Amino acid sequence: MTVTVIPEMTAGTTRATLRRNFWRGVWRVLCRKPSRMAGVVIVLGFAVMGVVGPLLYPANLPRDDNALYAPPSLQHLFGTDFEGTDVLALVITGARYVLLTGLATAVITVALGTAIGLFAGFRRGRWDSALMRLTDLNLAIPGLPLLLVLSTVWKFTSPIEMGLVLGLLGWGGVARAVRSQTLSLRERGFIEAARGLGLPTRHIIGRELLPSMAPYIAMNMLIAVTGAVYAQVGLFFLGVLPFDANNWGVMLNLAVFSGGALTTPAALPYLLAPLLAILLLTLGIVLIVDAMDEIFNPRLREE
Repeated sequence: MTVTVIPEMTAGTTRATLRRNFWRGVWRVLCRKPSRMAGVVIVLGFAVMGVVGPLLYPANLPRDDNALYAPPSLQHLFGTDFEGTDVLALVITGARYVLLTGLATAVITVALGTAIGLFAGFRRGRWDSALMRLTDLNLAIPGLPLLLVLSTVWKFTSPIEMGLVLGLLGWGGVARAVRSQTLSLRERGFIEAARGLGLPTRHIIGRELLPSMAPYIAMNMLIAVTGAVYAQVGLFFLGVLPFDANNWGVMLNLAVFSGGALTTPAALPYLLAPLLAILLLTLGIVLIVDAMDEIFNPRLREE
């Protein structure tokens, strides 16, 4: 009796096996160092905070005039601010704006930078020269002065608006790095074979080059999130953007310039709470990037 093997079923089984082996490898890398698992937990915790947190509190947080700058307690884990509002509630409700801005910035930065870098590095010639001059122009734009000017006509009430501007200003570095990676990969044997077979450029870039660079792109996306968080928090702290929404930058500005956190010890929890949130988010992302570096770099894997 002859058994016929269907190629499509074999290919599907092979892909499923590869996926299972990949996720098993990811799990082993994460479990190898507890700090990496802690990074995943931290980032997932902030993601849940951004999605669910604001739903747990009313739009206008309650104030207690009899508990101005109340010290940390079981009722107020980080104390209260100069208006008697719970500081932990401010951190949780302010996380959504910060995280959405960071995510939007990272998506736009990585998408634009990757597309331009891949196309320029693969096509080379005039396209490469033109796109790299555009990239140099993007890198030469002074981001902070431009944002200061834009803030006079654009209120940035939505985190997507803020992410759009930061993303359009920040893709140059990713484009340069992706172009360098593409120039190296395009000389590899599998790319030469694909070109020799006459495969279209779209197929070579999308099916051959892009999967090979996916780990590098993913790590750049996580790093872009931290850069966006720093940028937006800094702008709100400097007071150049209107305080239409609660976020960590607004908390820092009010703590320093209105709450007297630098001169009043009782106000320190109000200042330290958003700083601690930024520190923990950055730490979680750094730990995940460290794990991804080992996952996708065989030379760093411990046998």
